[in-house]
Amino acid sequence: MSDPAAPPPTAPPIVSVVIPAYNGAALIGETLASLGEQTLTAWEALVVDDCSSDDTRELVRNWPDRRVRLIENAVNVGPVNTRNRGFAEARGRYLAGLDQDDLCRPERLARQVAYLEAHPDVVLVGAQTEQLVGRRVLPMDYAPHTTPDLIAWLSWIENPLAWSTVMVRADVARRLDPFTRPEILYAEDFDLYHRIVAFGRIARLDEPLLIYRQHEGGVSKRFTTLMRVSATRVLAEVHTPLLGEEADEVARLLVVHNMGGAPIPDGATLRRLGEAITRLQNAFVERVEPDAQSLKLIRWETARRWRQLARAALRGGKVTLGDVLASRPPHLGLGYAGVDDLLRWRAIGMARRFYRGGHGRQQDTPLQP
Repeated sequence: MSDPAAPPPTAPPIVSVVIPAYNGAALIGETLASLGEQTLTAWEALVVDDCSSDDTRELVRNWPDRRVRLIENAVNVGPVNTRNRGFAEARGRYLAGLDQDDLCRPERLARQVAYLEAHPDVVLVGAQTEQLVGRRVLPMDYAPHTTPDLIAWLSWIENPLAWSTVMVRADVARRLDPFTRPEILYAEDFDLYHRIVAFGRIARLDEPLLIYRQHEGGVSKRFTTLMRVSATRVLAEVHTPLLGEEADEVARLLVVHNMGGAPIPDGATLRRLGEAITRLQNAFVERVEPDAQSLKLIRWETARRWRQLARAALRGGKVTLGDVLASRPPHLGLGYAGVDDLLRWRAIGMARRFYRGGHGRQQDTPLQP
């Protein structure tokens, strides 16, 4: 609904929220309504429609809140170019990303603006995220507690932020040409986080300020393969100075297994990934020199990921307990998993191999965890 306290469209807003839209009529109304509930009222929302074939344009054009503005592409140019056009036309001091199907908590814009104004060394800030699955709001598997150094480390091995939570300083965004690279499709945000650190730090608020909608029509569901290719390219570019010719393969392993959750197929691959993570982390710590709190979080979150990798590998049935013990990075121990956990995961993996091998009548029905 329209906020009578909101500034007229001619007054420069504090925040410009950029929403690329394509056939989003079914959900974008809820997204815009969540902006209408913001405690910070000096915002504008630029909905850039990329030639939708549904009623998206009509819905946005007739939205009752004057702070919502429709921009129409003459031809379909894809999500990255559409987003870049919105950022180019934004008038706010801060620029916020938001997808057409996600929902902002009422304090989102206010909390992020306050943080950026209190931390001039930070150029981009995200927030913790929850997910909407059906009608249930559930936590997501992001780190519960962060520091800028932890976010920087996680960006070396995965994408640490949900794009719809991001807010960036407009003056910094305009120093990037282009703002997001169209050739890094579906990982352009991940690429941006690595490019923007040339101008300052990245941080995350640990308060959940966004609800990410999980549904089959979402980009992350429909374009997984292309997303992995683009994310692999990002990490390979980042790690080539340190890893040289190994960077492409290490990037692929990180994207497929750490980011994508695919079980590691054999002990040799597990060892290679463990060695790579250790080498990267040692280089990061030497370069950044994180404080004691950040270093503790870096160690903990890396161990948590190693536990997940070991769990998936053992449950896959082709990695042995000896492989896990031989390949673990030195400071991770068992990845904060006990021996009982490892034995249980290995037993599940062995049972799965037994049934896949054609024993009994259930050979085509894998055991459920």
